[in-house]
Amino acid sequence: MTNLKNSVRLIGHLGQTPEVKTTTNGKKVANFSLATNDSFKDVNGQKISETMWHNLVVWGKQVDIVEKYLDKGQEIAIEGKLTNRNYVDKSGVKKYVTEIWVNDFHMIGPKDKIKVKQV
Repeated sequence: MTNLKNSVRLIGHLGQTPEVKTTTNGKKVANFSLATNDSFKDVNGQKISETMWHNLVVWGKQVDIVEKYLDKGQEIAIEGKLTNRNYVDKSGVKKYVTEIWVNDFHMIGPKDKIKVKQV
């Protein structure tokens, strides 16, 4: 049960091509968004669709796979943990960010749509 304390699992589509950076410590990190869709019926029986956007962060060796294979619009399944952080922007305003640090991901969909990118 300890794995359930902070566990997130989502299936969705990438909002943009992952942005890969190298930290000052030499670690690679990839940042990108994931869109998940949900639909329900309102009180009038009208179907309502909602899209939620999630900020994803991938660290370590998995960044190489993200960089090589993932692209905007691609469907993936992820498993990770919810994290929160804050920072002060250039105007001196404190900003809060919620992210999902991805532990594992799987590419979904037809294999012929997966393209290997030159990195």
